[in-house]
Amino acid sequence: MSEPRRLSFPKEKIKVLLLEGIAPSARERLAQEGYENVVALPRALEGDELHRELARAHMVGIRSATRLDAAAIAAAERLIAVGCFCIGTNQVDLEAAARRGVAVFNAPHSNTRSVAELVIAECVALLRGLCDKSAAAHRGEWRKSARDSHEVRGKTLGIVGYGHIGSQVSILAEALGMRVLYVDVVPKLPMGNAQQLAALDELLPRADLVTLHVPEDPSTRDLIDARRLGLMRPGACLINASRGSVVDVDALARALRERKLLGAAIDVFPREPGSNDEPFESPLRGLDNVILTPHVGGSTLEAQHNIGIEVASKLAAYSDHGATTGAVNFPQLALSPNPRAHRVLHVHANRPGVLGAINQAVADAGANILGQHLQTTPELGYLVMDVDRETSSELRTRLEQVPHTIRARILY
Repeated sequence: MSEPRRLSFPKEKIKVLLLEGIAPSARERLAQEGYENVVALPRALEGDELHRELARAHMVGIRSATRLDAAAIAAAERLIAVGCFCIGTNQVDLEAAARRGVAVFNAPHSNTRSVAELVIAECVALLRGLCDKSAAAHRGEWRKSARDSHEVRGKTLGIVGYGHIGSQVSILAEALGMRVLYVDVVPKLPMGNAQQLAALDELLPRADLVTLHVPEDPSTRDLIDARRLGLMRPGACLINASRGSVVDVDALARALRERKLLGAAIDVFPREPGSNDEPFESPLRGLDNVILTPHVGGSTLEAQHNIGIEVASKLAAYSDHGATTGAVNFPQLALSPNPRAHRVLHVHANRPGVLGAINQAVADAGANILGQHLQTTPELGYLVMDVDRETSSELRTRLEQVPHTIRARILY
């Protein structure tokens, strides 16, 4: 008996576009999964050039510089998935992608250790006044003094946001002998001897250093403003490796010039250059007691290697099996492959009657359903359905004709 005809689009014809010098580990991981038609470019694309390349791509990988707005996504008729090889997804219009049945994945945790290590290094540098001393030495000044120079051991670190990064910072800080206080929007079990406080305004006066690890949303915009800077201990230090909108940098610059704070370390800014060729402007420039870094908290070779593997694996799992674990704009379904069936993926607007219409289309095509998995968001429905191996290609045509269908695919 001959094998049933394969219905899915062959892997060798699926084009993957990787932009912005994504780590080689991504291409290697895709190759392990059978994806050889991969184009990797070292830079971001924009405008017509971006639209032309997207029109030929089935999956695209980007970092933070490429902007996938609604127009770019509309130009990508073949696109089934986007991989953001970074933490954030602000560079993608997630709603526009969902409306076109394009799943978006990211790597929220692969650079956790890199960011945590940078924060700990900055704690030491700030409390020892290394920035001031280094800047003075570059000017030919010799400032050998213990003034404003402290050990981190015994100091109190206040962590704002006790998620994956904040909790890692907590562990490393305690290993150096620091006391750790933290606040979060929800109750969190502490790592080690850390203590959760009820409110940010309670934490700020008690901490020698405050480090921020919160997401960007309306509730965190200017979270650290002039009032809250005034609540911090005289001689305390502020570290921000979260999002640039979280700190009022003008108010911070005033506090630093007036020496109300000992120092600050800032890795993210409200306005950042679009490329390494653009100048960096900030009211914090020129202040010796400030460490300024160009959004490199997660930029280590180890982190980029891990991000490449994580996001490429998610893209392959979605393309191969329909798994959407880790998607930021899609219902979540974690599924194992079923080699004894054809797998049907159906993305549709979340409207009454769609599931019944899908089942009727399957019956009309003479297919037998072996299993169904449906998850929804208020706007979107995502159905993964296994049907018997005798199914004909007519099924996809019928599924595409179901009202409110966004995208239908048949795998295996």
